[in-house]
Amino acid sequence: MKSNPPYQLLIGAALAVWFGLGWPLVSRADAFDQATVEHRPPRMFPEYSGTTIPPNIAPLNFVLEEPGTRFRVRIRSTQGHPIEVSSRTPSVVIPLQPWQALLRANTGQLLYLEVFARTQPDRWVRFDTVTNTIAREEIDGYLAYRLLKPLYNVYVNLGIYQRNLQNSEETEVLHNRSFDHGCVNCHTFLNHNPDNMALNIRSKPSGNPMLLVRSNTVAKVAKTAGYLSWHPSGRLLAFSANKLSLFYHTVGETRDVFDAESDLGIYRVDSNTVVTPRAIALPKYNETWPSWSPDGRYLYFSRAPQVGRQHFRQVRYDIMRIRYDLEHDTWGEVETMVSARETRLSANQPRVSPDGRFLLFCLCKYGNFPVYQPSSDLHVLDLQSRQLRRLDINSDQSDSWHSWSSNSRWIVFSSKRRDGLLARPHFSYVDREGNFHKPFLLPQKDPAFYDSFLKTYNVPELVTGPVQVSQRELARAILQPRQVLTPATAAKPADKAAGPAGAAPPHQETPVADRPR
Repeated sequence: MKSNPPYQLLIGAALAVWFGLGWPLVSRADAFDQATVEHRPPRMFPEYSGTTIPPNIAPLNFVLEEPGTRFRVRIRSTQGHPIEVSSRTPSVVIPLQPWQALLRANTGQLLYLEVFARTQPDRWVRFDTVTNTIAREEIDGYLAYRLLKPLYNVYVNLGIYQRNLQNSEETEVLHNRSFDHGCVNCHTFLNHNPDNMALNIRSKPSGNPMLLVRSNTVAKVAKTAGYLSWHPSGRLLAFSANKLSLFYHTVGETRDVFDAESDLGIYRVDSNTVVTPRAIALPKYNETWPSWSPDGRYLYFSRAPQVGRQHFRQVRYDIMRIRYDLEHDTWGEVETMVSARETRLSANQPRVSPDGRFLLFCLCKYGNFPVYQPSSDLHVLDLQSRQLRRLDINSDQSDSWHSWSSNSRWIVFSSKRRDGLLARPHFSYVDREGNFHKPFLLPQKDPAFYDSFLKTYNVPELVTGPVQVSQRELARAILQPRQVLTPATAAKPADKAAGPAGAAPPHQETPVADRPR
C-alpha cells in the first residue's frame, strides 16, 4: 500500500507551481498596502457618504460604479471588529449581524468605508476613505408607505406596505387586490403607534369609507374623508373634504391637480359624530392638509382663496393654525404661520415635530399637490423664533410627503431627485441645534434594487413597531364588515362664535352579521 506523501512535499510542490507561474507571493494585507491610491472617493450608488445614519438602520448596501474584476470593502469604526466584504461584482452586500453589532458598539462615532478595486490581475486601486457618522439616537423601527405605479388615473397593483428599517424586511399592510382593486391611501397613525391608525378607501363596489383601527380592532366608518390627522388624545380625527381633479401638461411634469373646493371637518371617534367648525370651513376659502400639534392645542392646515380652474397657477396657500381646547371643545382665532404673500409660493403639508420645536412643510410655485411640483422644497419654521428657512437637503426635483420620528431626531420624505419621476424615501438626521443633515436613501437588500423597481413611494410614516392587524381583517372590514359606524352630524359650531360643539348625539353603530368569505 502506498503511503500519502508528507505534507512538506505537498507544500513544496505548491510553492514550485506558484513561483513557476510567476504569481507574487505576498499576503493579502501586503497587496492592499501596495495598492495604487486614487485621490478621490469611489463612485457608488446609493451615495452613502458624508451623512449621519441611525444606529439601528439596516445595512447600507451599495453598488460600486468603478471598473474592476474584484472588489473589497472594509467597514470599521472605533470599537469592535471591522467588516470585510469581498465580491466579484460591483454589488456590495453587508452581512446583517456584524453590521448591527458594529453600529451598536459605536453610537456617536465615525463609520469608515475603505474601498479597493482590482483593475488588473496584479494591480489593486484604493480610493479615499468614505466617512459617515453613527447617531446616538435611534430611528423608529418601522416605515409605512404606499407603493403605486406612476400611472395617471388607473389603480393597478397598489397597496400600503411596511418596512422593518433594521433588516429591510417588507410586508403588505393592505393591497388593493383584496378589495375590488380600488384606491387605498392617506394612512395615518396615532402618536406613531401602529395599533391605532386610520386610512381611506375609494372603490365603486365598496364606496369611499374610512377604516378605523383602534387597539388593533377594525371598524368601517361610512364617511368619505381626505387627508387625516389624529388628535394626540386619540379622541378626534381632523379630515379634509376635497374636490380634486387631475389634469395634464405637455411639457415637463405632465400631471397636475386642482382643488376646486375643500373644507376641514372633525370626526369625534368616541361619539361617532362629525362636526364642521366654521373657522376651518369658510365658504370663500379652500382648507386642506390638517395636522395637529403634538400637544393637541393647535390644528395646523393650508388655506387659499377659492378661484376658478382657469387661474390654477395663481393658487397659493398659506399655512394657518387655530387654537383648540379639548376639555371645553372650543376654538380660538385663526392665525397665519406662513404667508403666501410674503413667500410668493404655496405652502403645504404642515407637520410639527413631536417636541413642538419645528414646523416642517413644503413650498412650491402654486397649488396644493407638491408631489407633482418639481419646484417643491422642504422648509422649516422655528416655532419659538418664528425664523423660516429653506433646508439644504432639497434637490432640483419634488421633495414632499415628509414626516417626523417620534423622538424628533429624524425625518423621512419622498424625493424624485434621481429621475424626476419616481419618489423614493430619504432620511435626514436633525441634531439638537436644528441642523438637518445630508439625507440618505432607504437601503435595500439588493443594492441594484432601484435600477429596476418602477413604483413610487408616497405618504411615508415612521412608526414604532409593525402593524399587527392583518390584511385579511382590513379587507374584511371593507367587503364584509363586522362593524359599520355611520357618523351623525352634530350641530355646527360654525354658527357659534368659538363656542362648544353642543351635546353630541348618541353613538351609532350598525352591526353586520359575520359571514365567511
